Amino acid sequence: MEPERIIGAFYRGEPELCRLLLKHSLQVREKAFQIMEHSKLSCGREVVSAGALLHDIGIIRCHAPGILCFGELPYIAHGVAGAEMLRACGSEHGLDSEAFARICERHTGSGLAAGDIRSQHLPLPVRDFIPETDEEILICLADKFFSKSGEMKEKSFASARRSMAKFGDSSLARFDAMCRRMNVSADLPPIPEISPEQIAASLARCEIRG
Repeated sequence: MEPERIIGAFYRGEPELCRLLLKHSLQVREKAFQIMEHSKLSCGREVVSAGALLHDIGIIRCHAPGILCFGELPYIAHGVAGAEMLRACGSEHGLDSEAFARICERHTGSGLAAGDIRSQHLPLPVRDFIPETDEEILICLADKFFSKSGEMKEKSFASARRSMAKFGDSSLARFDAMCRRMNVSADLPPIPEISPEQIAASLARCEIRG
């Protein structure tokens, strides 16, 4: 998988949105690497890298003007949309994209259970979208430390945990369980800032100018 070329194929003509996506995705990738090394996980680094870069690819299909997204789907559907995009891309080009599609559809919040989707009338298929593999959990967890809006600074552990608590007890319980599994706590330091040069290099690999 060449994740940046795949991103470029979907984000042609959207350099500013692509730049925002890449900054966030690089943040998530570096946090995932940090957690992986801290926890001594045996995940494949290439899978984690590609999964982190692709996890939010579906935002272009969603309506969230505050982060430059002018699609039609509700924002909560961006994970499912991204999974559909990657499966279609994999089918068309003979690529094995399933592991990355699963990362997309299972990273929202601390995962979404079918019961929550049903009871909250969320605009999603009624089934479980809970991260299961180490790679899925790692990227879902790393993602909780960053937002695509505002200053895009890394959240503290306490702030990330408060964000999950807003979505109910089950959401917070899943977040806490992921933290225990990955040995993540308030002791884990923030990652270094992603530089403009890193973003520009990634944008160039997407073959997008802007």
